[in-house]
Amino acid sequence: MSNIKCCWTCPEDWDQWSRWLAAGLHARNRWRLPVLLMGILFARGRRTVTTWLRAAGVSPDFQDYYYFLAPLGRKTKIVAARLLVLLLRTLPLPDRLLAVIDDTPTKRYGPMVEGADIHRNPTPGPADQKYLYGHIWVTLSLAVRHPRFGSLALPLLAMLYVRRKTMAAIPKWRGWTFATKLVLAARLVEWIAPIVKKAGKTLWIVVDGGYTKAPFLRRVLRTGVTVVGRLRKDAALRDLPRKPRRGQRPGRGRPPKYGKNRISLAKRAAHLYGWETAECTVYGRTVTKVYKTFLATYRPVGGAIRVVIVLEDHDWFPFFSTDPNATAVEVIEAFADRATIEQDFHDVKEVWGTGQQQVRNIWTNMAVYHLNLWIHTLVELWSWNRPHGELCDRRLSPWDDATR
Repeated sequence: MSNIKCCWTCPEDWDQWSRWLAAGLHARNRWRLPVLLMGILFARGRRTVTTWLRAAGVSPDFQDYYYFLAPLGRKTKIVAARLLVLLLRTLPLPDRLLAVIDDTPTKRYGPMVEGADIHRNPTPGPADQKYLYGHIWVTLSLAVRHPRFGSLALPLLAMLYVRRKTMAAIPKWRGWTFATKLVLAARLVEWIAPIVKKAGKTLWIVVDGGYTKAPFLRRVLRTGVTVVGRLRKDAALRDLPRKPRRGQRPGRGRPPKYGKNRISLAKRAAHLYGWETAECTVYGRTVTKVYKTFLATYRPVGGAIRVVIVLEDHDWFPFFSTDPNATAVEVIEAFADRATIEQDFHDVKEVWGTGQQQVRNIWTNMAVYHLNLWIHTLVELWSWNRPHGELCDRRLSPWDDATR
């Protein structure tokens, strides 16, 4: 087996990073990962695996790279862990890290693509296409604040959601097991939490309302993280349990965790009094937010939460944090940073061509999706300290407005 070298010369830091990621793989084939990363970086046109290899200058042993992808798909956690350690060592990150979890589809075509099925289309477009055929990826990204470009997210790891009815189409020797989106999201938190804790930092997890359910919340809270999310407007909240009076003998049994009185979010939002204002940095701008905040108990969490109701011009929105000591500004800014993962999904699809790789094996699909995530994170890491003038090249677009 020949060891074909990449036809591109890498910058020194990029070469070190790609070799660091590859160090977690088998020594016989780990050298192929840096070659693939360079091929992804310089590929043009439709971004199939063949296009990657052509851009990297691979020709004689191109089939070996296809065989390399399936084992890589089984070791995505190892490579992603090394990427997270690289970010912790390289970037000036705060003591409290913010991770975002959400799911996104990638369109695929053909009945032989393992794990693909019909799913709801979150972006139907002008044609009102309510469903699409493809994969659903539950993805975890690290949200960071760039000193010049504001909030952005660095994708690390994802898990493929396969419907239960689709499991029969996957060969048993693949070793694939069914899990819901909530379970997959909980596994992502269980993967990142020990690494962050070992680095001496605390971790907040931001999710949308679809993940604020007991199977996810109860499991991830055991890892010691704080969860920030959006509440349903009809969420079943209760007040805090009454504290015993001084000198009062405790009653029989375990002390209550939930209050006896229900809390209506709609009534709280409709009340004219109790609103406060604060300056918050959301979506890259500093704005004034009108909010109410109070403590409540929530059964899916298993205890007390901090509730924040934000009043906008057209409606009101309830958010929560599993840390009762969190401030309203922290909750509002953390949930606003959840939008950074949506930009990730746009970039990995529109820029890096996720979903265009034309592979069928389910583990190979895992590998190519993660390669697109990792190349996006590596490019953001490489450009972190570089000025805008060095990163922006408009020679191929003379019609573009340089001041926009």
